[in-house]
Amino acid sequence: MTAVPAEPVEPAWRQRAVERSTRAAKLRAEQRVQRFLDSAQELITEKGTTDFTVQEVVERSKQSLRSFYQHFDGKHELLLALFEDALSTSAVEIREAADAEDDPLRSLQVAVEMLFEQSHPNPGVQRPLFSDFALQLLVRHPAQVATAHLPLLALFTELIDEAARAGAIPVGKPRRQASLVMQTVLFAAQAHGVPANGHAHPVTAGEIWHFCLGGISAPPAAS
Repeated sequence: MTAVPAEPVEPAWRQRAVERSTRAAKLRAEQRVQRFLDSAQELITEKGTTDFTVQEVVERSKQSLRSFYQHFDGKHELLLALFEDALSTSAVEIREAADAEDDPLRSLQVAVEMLFEQSHPNPGVQRPLFSDFALQLLVRHPAQVATAHLPLLALFTELIDEAARAGAIPVGKPRRQASLVMQTVLFAAQAHGVPANGHAHPVTAGEIWHFCLGGISAPPAAS
């Protein structure tokens, strides 16, 4: 019987060298991407709109057009990255505020009210990434919107589950409840009040919380 020759074992030094090279290349790529993102954000802030060109981003970042297209398919993907980053940052901020509370129900309340306040249009602050791009995204690429909101959905699912485990609300379907709560909060935040007798009465964060609490505290609906 002929013995099968063993495959040569790659020297440890070679593995370390390759890993080090790979890490360095990844770090350089991350730095290039961040410069593109920072440049795009600066242009949005200065212009008060997402109406800028890829060439403007490239020139401001002091990088090449070739480098840009190595990392992004185009302007849409660049804006999508900024949108996802903004929502991820929002999720981190809300989690930190919620974690500061000892009571699970109070944590959920803080999260609901904070998401409402963050999403509510501020007349003195321009947020074209949300007022312009997000609306277009919702109409043309709803799946991308859903993916961008996953960090927030995971957070609200966790908070609802913790409140249910503590006995503060009935046990239900946390992820589905979280989705419904988020949709309610985000839609209400974008609305500018419901007309009543010719007058608009803006919805408050407290009202949204009590409305959502009533929903998640109700007996689970039949499937």
